[in-house]
Amino acid sequence: MTDESKLSCEQVLEHLLAHLDQELNAETSAEIDRHLAECRGCFSRAEFERRLKSRVAQTGTASAPESLRARIKGLIERF
Repeated sequence: MTDESKLSCEQVLEHLLAHLDQELNAETSAEIDRHLAECRGCFSRAEFERRLKSRVAQTGTASAPESLRARIKGLIERF
């Protein structure tokens, strides 16, 4: 981390998921982007999280089988 970067690795990792979800203000996002450009460890973690989010999003498009839907509906009705 250079003197230009204001955020520590701990701070970046604490806000990484919000950053990837574009939930932070522009200034904080820019600071995190600068840190990621300088810090290989945090960059690698960010890439892992990006890829994981992408894989999870892809798997979320499959429809549940009707038997599973009926089973879940039955459980909900019992409660």
